Parts: sequence; C-alpha cells; structure tokens
Amino acid sequence: MVLGFLSSASPAVKWLGFVCAVWVQAVAGNNDTFSNYSDALKSLMVLNQLQLNNLSVAKDVGKAFGILAGLVSDKLPISIILIVGAVEGLLGYGAQWPVVSQKIRPLPYWQVCVFLCLGGNSTTCMNTAILVTCMRNFRTNQGPVSGILKGYLALSTAIFTDLSAALFSAKPSAFLLTLAIIPAIVCLVAAILLREIPPTANDAKDQSVIFHFFNVVAMIIALYLLAYDISGSHGHLISSIFAAGLLFLLAIPLFVPVYFIVAKPTSVVDVEGPASEFLLPQNEESGAIVEEANEDKKHQPVIGEDHTIVEAMRTSDSWILFVSFLCGVGTGMCVLNNLGRMGQALGYNDVSIFISLTSIWGFFGRIISGMASEYCIEKKATPRPMLNAVSQILMAAGCVVMAVAFPGSLYIGSILVGICYGVRLAITVPVASELFGLKYYGLLYNILMLNLPLGSFLFSGLLAGYLYDAQATTSIDGVGNSCLGPHCYRLVFIIMATTCVFGFGLDMLLALRTKNLYLKIHEIKKFNKYNARSTSSM
Repeated sequence: MVLGFLSSASPAVKWLGFVCAVWVQAVAGNNDTFSNYSDALKSLMVLNQLQLNNLSVAKDVGKAFGILAGLVSDKLPISIILIVGAVEGLLGYGAQWPVVSQKIRPLPYWQVCVFLCLGGNSTTCMNTAILVTCMRNFRTNQGPVSGILKGYLALSTAIFTDLSAALFSAKPSAFLLTLAIIPAIVCLVAAILLREIPPTANDAKDQSVIFHFFNVVAMIIALYLLAYDISGSHGHLISSIFAAGLLFLLAIPLFVPVYFIVAKPTSVVDVEGPASEFLLPQNEESGAIVEEANEDKKHQPVIGEDHTIVEAMRTSDSWILFVSFLCGVGTGMCVLNNLGRMGQALGYNDVSIFISLTSIWGFFGRIISGMASEYCIEKKATPRPMLNAVSQILMAAGCVVMAVAFPGSLYIGSILVGICYGVRLAITVPVASELFGLKYYGLLYNILMLNLPLGSFLFSGLLAGYLYDAQATTSIDGVGNSCLGPHCYRLVFIIMATTCVFGFGLDMLLALRTKNLYLKIHEIKKFNKYNARSTSSM
C-alpha cells in the first residue's frame, strides 16, 4: 500500500518531500558555522585577523556561484542539483578536516580558500533545489513555507554546534568531519524523495493546519536546543541522551506523510482536475499574480507578473529590494563571521553560547515572521516589506548595544542580530516571488543571495578586518595579532547601525510602492479561503 501511494498523486508524496526539504535545511547551515573552527585554522595556518576574515569571505563567495544553480534549476532535475551540493560539501569541508586534525601539514592559503568556496556553494545548491520546489508545491502558503524552511536553516548552526559538543566535546576536527558527511547523506535521501508536484484543488484545505504543526515541532526543537545551551556543562550520559532526543525531534515531521498514507487513503485527488480557483491567479507557466492590464506579451510586465532577470533589473523595486537586503544581511553576516573574535575581545573564553543564541533566535525570527507576515497580509493587507523595515531598526539597536559593551551586551546583541537576520532572510524570499513571479524564481533568488558574499566582503572582510587589525597588537613572537577590549569592534558596530537605519528607509519606500499589490493579494487570499470553506461543507 505504501509504495502505491508514493507512486501516485497522493498528498503523502508532497508532504514527504517537504519533510526531506526540512531535513536538508536543518543541515544546510554548515556555511554559517565558520566561527566554530576558525580559531583552529588561524593558529595552525598562522594568520592575522584580516587573513582569517578573508577566509570567511571565501566561503561566502561560494554563494555567488549559486547563480549557476539558479540558471539550471528549470532545466535539470532537482535531484541533480542536490547531488552536486552533496559532493561539493563533502569535498569542501572534508579537505579541511585533515588540516585541522593535524594529519597533514596546513594547505596553502589559496587552496583553503577554494575548499571554503566549494563548501559555500554546496549550501546554495541545497537552498535553490529546496526553495524552488517547495515554493511551487505550496503556492498559496509561500510565507509559512519560507519561514519554516529558513527557520530550520537557522537552527542548523545550533544543531551542528550542540551535537558536536555533545558527541565530540566540540573538537574542531570532528566538527568539520560532521559538516562533510551528514549533509551529503541527507541530500542523497532528498534527491530520491523530493519532487515537484502540481497543485490540486484540495491543497488549501489542510495546508494551514499542517504548517502550524511543523511550526510547533520546530519551536520545540529550538527550545530544546536553547535549554541545552543555557544549562551549563554536561556529562557524557546527559549529552548522549540530548543527542538521541534531538534526532527523535527531527524525525517527528514524518508523522505527516504517514498520516496521509495510513489514515487518509481516500485523500488522493485528481491532479488533472481544476485547481486554479483555489490558488492565486497565475500565468500559464509560472504562477505569478496576474494583474488585469495589457495583454500584449511584449510589454514590460508589471509588478506581480512573471519577470525575466533583465525585466526585473529594469524596475526600481528590484534595486530597492537588493540594496535593502544588502544592508540587513551584510551587517548580520559580519556579526556571524566575527562572533568568536568579538566574544574573545570582551573576555569570553567560550563563545559557542553566542553562536548558538544567534542561530536559535534567528530561527524564531524566521518562523514568526513567516507566519506573522502571512497573517498581516490576510487580515490587514500589510505589505510584507514592512516587517523587513521593523527588523532593520531592531538590528540597528543590537549593533548599538554591542558598541556600548555593557555587561551582558553581547548576549542581548547576538539575540537581536539573530532575530533580525532571520526575519530578513525569511521575508525577502516570498517578497521576490510576489513581485517578480515564480517562472524564473531560481535565478532571481540566487541573484538576491549575491548579497551574502558581497555583504560578507564589505562588512566582514573589509570593514571589520581592517578596523580590528588597526586596534590589534602583534603577539610577542611576532606572529599573528589580537585585540582585547570593547574598543576593538566599537566603530564597526556604529557604522553597521547607521547602515541599518539607511536600510530601514529603503524598506519603508518599498512597502509604500507595493501597497496596491499586497491589497490584491489580500483580496485573493480572502476569496481562496471562502472557496475552501464552501468546498469542505459540500
């Protein structure tokens, strides 16, 4: 019976694919764990802070090549993109493992840059395959889908960090081996089970409830990780129990496809039947919102219709979205990449707690913003970019708190930055599809993600690297440098806070420019909800 349903048009197939997507996102944050092993690379390779920051830029440059994944996302099977990501991660992080474990001499600097770049690109392959497929599979719930997937992506840093600490006592070498092997295995599983499935007329009825279930499970996982982090050091037995419990929680979403297979055998629907009346009005091939206007195919599409990348770049909205995204994620990545060094500058010997806090609260930012933005559109027609504007102000506040450097400021700052970085990533994903359509979404998404390496280079590689080295003193043996005290990063935080205020202005401008679009989306959602209720009562 199970094989029959998995080969048919059963909802179980779609939800099993979504569970696999969740798992991929739970291991796809390997690129944001650089702080966990950067000190080992710095000491073994004898690097100064600028050189180390440029290594972090190299891993983010790998994301720039995500454009390639975007270009082929409509031409190659999703399974191929996932397999490419698995192989790249295996090579990128696997090559660093013998260096950090001191089984071989340190590799030349340029080679480490190449392997970090490979590891970074593996993440873009995973994200592109997952997001493109799931946004198309669940067109009427793009906010929750983005929030859940980006939420698990945020948790992946804490998952890797805490599992490594529980099982391997946070050894950098074991941590790198985990980064190489686990994502590769999960991607291979997803390559088999995840597929694009046409929408059906019954989709809208169950999806909201199921997404709430996924949100609840994700929040339980986040609280579980948070409790482990704040409860201090743990013995071997407690750590082993924690690891087993975490794996069990990650497996709970499997209950959704199992439910459809076992408890709802009659829920298979005719995919050839009419489904469009329950979905957003869509263009023939893509699924973007159609505005009543010019029928001429050669005209410049309006916001809400499908745009090619050239057509999108002709609009001022795309550039406003791009630059405001840079302001948010660039400052966030600077904190993520330098959090270990920031903690040491303030006198903290163990900075893993700050890395986990940023990851976990980044998760809450993504999950809550995904659901909240959907609710605000449905109830008040609030433009989704408005939440981005709120996050920019909170990010600026977090930077100011860390610049002041009062006792406990790094705890507060890392939480605020984590939340706002998460909101920015979760909200921008559906905004791009709502403004420019789903037909070329893979490429549009990866062009937006160019802000990650660009922001890392500008804010982490240049700004933080140069200003830190300007304050640092050379070590006694003349190799490497270090800086202790709140002055090490104060100017960096002030400049980033100013950048966030500028980004706030851009987000408010975009919210005003898209007000009519989101009013239409609001009306369509009300219509779909009414139709879904009418159908269920028949």
